[in-house]
Amino acid sequence: MKVRLFIVVIAIGFFMSLSVNASGQDLAIKTNFIYDATSTVNLGTEVGLSPKWTLDVSGNLNLWSKDNHTKWKHWLVQPEARYWFCDRFSRDFLGAHLIAGAFNFGNIIPDNRYQGYAYGCGVAYGFAFMLSKHFNLELEAGIGYMYFDYEHFQCDGCGRKVADGIYHYFGPTKAAINLVFLF
Repeated sequence: MKVRLFIVVIAIGFFMSLSVNASGQDLAIKTNFIYDATSTVNLGTEVGLSPKWTLDVSGNLNLWSKDNHTKWKHWLVQPEARYWFCDRFSRDFLGAHLIAGAFNFGNIIPDNRYQGYAYGCGVAYGFAFMLSKHFNLELEAGIGYMYFDYEHFQCDGCGRKVADGIYHYFGPTKAAINLVFLF
């Protein structure tokens, strides 16, 4: 169910971006090298809404398991409205983003597993370096708030449930080194 929701949200964002007139620099697809380094599959689409505004929707999926006991599984969707100080897809921008996802981390802290959902919002600053007519390198950092609703289990597999928990987090919510392809 969770993976289906992730795929549906990414597909909707992608097909919404295709419905826009795709003339010079109206549409972009991207990948985040930071997520790539952690074996997290990720894809982002960004569509121009006006000369200074864009809508970016990125999604991440990691189904990684080191063995039967160690897991680092999650999915995350992060839509962001961006205001560009120059033209869209070039130079400085400010963004406001939302975050929604689910996680299942096992044996990262020995003999413990945490699974649950995360929601949040934040603001970001970024800069896009124009590499060529169709490629940009984009750097972005953001801060904000996250709400975690989780269950804590004794072991990483099928152990007994220890507690339910809620965690409020303030701090970095976005970090990106994106390779961007512009249409």
